[in-house]
Amino acid sequence: MDRLKLSLRSALLVVPLVLCGGHALGRDDGRYANSPLKPWFDSLRSQLGPCCSDADGFAVADPDWESYNGRYRVRLDGQWIEVPDEAVITEPNRAGRTMVWPVKTAFGISIRCFMPGSMI
Repeated sequence: MDRLKLSLRSALLVVPLVLCGGHALGRDDGRYANSPLKPWFDSLRSQLGPCCSDADGFAVADPDWESYNGRYRVRLDGQWIEVPDEAVITEPNRAGRTMVWPVKTAFGISIRCFMPGSMI
């Protein structure tokens, strides 16, 4: 019986952590505070929600993203991840470089926002 109580108590502690794992926490450390693009980055949204800011996203090198079978995919941590159509930002890319906002959880990596590079 004590073992069952211990297992239930452990499960009650772990479940909230797993459920909250899908929320990306902002990491704005101030390094982009004076960037003229900061307000634009802060306003970026996909159909999945706000992308957060430039501090949460990162640039993707050309070999690490592609259009594949009519959809985008990006290589993160050595694996190709398909970008959901709802995560693609369709407004003009003012930064010029391809960017991705991944969300890492206990279940894997999902893409919150993806912005393909501009064709300048």
